[in-house]
Amino acid sequence: MGIIAWIILGLLAGAIAKAVLPGDDPGGVIVTMVIGIIGAVIGGLIGEWVNFGGLGSFFDLRTWVLAVAGSLLLLLVVRLAGRAGRDHRKPLSH
Repeated sequence: MGIIAWIILGLLAGAIAKAVLPGDDPGGVIVTMVIGIIGAVIGGLIGEWVNFGGLGSFFDLRTWVLAVAGSLLLLLVVRLAGRAGRDHRKPLSH
């Protein structure tokens, strides 16, 4: 896949992940695209690891399933890390 295909895949996979897991996420289009691109890479690596196959061409259904699944996983990890950071910074009340 070319760079334009990665950008489109990332933007759409990130948007789908944010639609499936709605919440108060910071960032706009760029953050959504980065989540989608990194999520696609993570999904492809996990797919290879479990012998499902990695990322294929742009129009391959497996590519989209792996990209969205990886984006969902990454979005969950980012939210959990953000929540842990906010909980850690709360002032102690007596």
